Amino acid sequence: MYQKIVDFIKEIYGDSSSIPLHAPVFTGNEKEYLNECIDTTFVSSVGKFVDRFEAMVSEYTGAKRAVVCVNGTNALHLAMLLSGVEREDEVLTQALTFVATCNAISYIGAQPVFIDVDQDTLGLSPVALKKWLTENAIIDAQRVCRNKANGKRIKACIPMHTFGHPCRIEEIAEICREYHIELIEDAAESIGSFYKGKHTGTFGKIGILSFNGNKTITTGGGGMLLFNDEELGKLAKHLTTQAKVPHRWEFVHDHIGYNYRMPNLNAAIGCAQMEQIEKFIQNKRETARKYEQFFKSELFTPHLTFFTEPAECRSNYWLNVIILKDKKAQQEFLQYSNDHGIMTRPAWCLMNKLPMFRHCQTDQLENTILLEERIVNIPSSVRI
Repeated sequence: MYQKIVDFIKEIYGDSSSIPLHAPVFTGNEKEYLNECIDTTFVSSVGKFVDRFEAMVSEYTGAKRAVVCVNGTNALHLAMLLSGVEREDEVLTQALTFVATCNAISYIGAQPVFIDVDQDTLGLSPVALKKWLTENAIIDAQRVCRNKANGKRIKACIPMHTFGHPCRIEEIAEICREYHIELIEDAAESIGSFYKGKHTGTFGKIGILSFNGNKTITTGGGGMLLFNDEELGKLAKHLTTQAKVPHRWEFVHDHIGYNYRMPNLNAAIGCAQMEQIEKFIQNKRETARKYEQFFKSELFTPHLTFFTEPAECRSNYWLNVIILKDKKAQQEFLQYSNDHGIMTRPAWCLMNKLPMFRHCQTDQLENTILLEERIVNIPSSVRI
């Protein structure tokens, strides 16, 4: 059975000795725009491609303002600062996520609390979120949400759109409003994904995107903040550029700022990639359809399922997912596929299992644990 999967993946991507999980594709104006940066000497954080990239992403996602950062982790860090998260606050998130989510929480000195996910979205479960808050949270006289057990402020919630698939973000947003919690969307993996026709990252106070080398579109390294509040976006831009007050020659800074600027070189690649984004996503969605049809065979159905986009969503299918029947089957397939030149990967080690987060509060994480033991990501690059 595993050999048939290997053969099919090689049929899709070409019979190569090594097929990566997700490789970048540069088939547009990337070289032309990079040469322009070099020819004009605008290679650092000042240049027309930075402004253009922000405008392109803002228009595409429907956000009122988009602000580039050096990477998605920095974008998350700044999003929490702008949302008022402080040391000793608690931030609700999921254990099934990449470590950057929790690293950013830790930069502030806040503590993550891990809530279960839904099996049919792989993202934070609104049912589990509401249950945990009902049992563990109170709203005090100042309308601040606090943990009953320790009195700490529960300031923010960070759901992630796992592998590019939108979670039930509308329901999560409503729960956050009810409990006076700031919603920050970790949409790092989901550019081009929509929930009920609205782009991920635009449902909460702030959303973030990532443009790492393995994402649907890339700038080599980079991130983006998405805002529904134009003024908050302006403040973010100011803070990411060392909070320097504009002046022809004076160096005056009016806040503690951050050197989170994206170089014009990276933004130039981003502009070229954005020009092709719908082509890339349609290509990836076609690959997902091929996988879906292939795995419907009676040969596979007793042993694994191919994960398809949740209801009322358009997913970018950043990383395609198969779910094996148990941990043993997962490990067997990972071993076989990687031994035969197909890069496959499990989901990340759960955050609550990592040494720096083992002390953090969780719910039962029933679905989270089940999925960690069964998920395998299979090759998902744009086919050229």
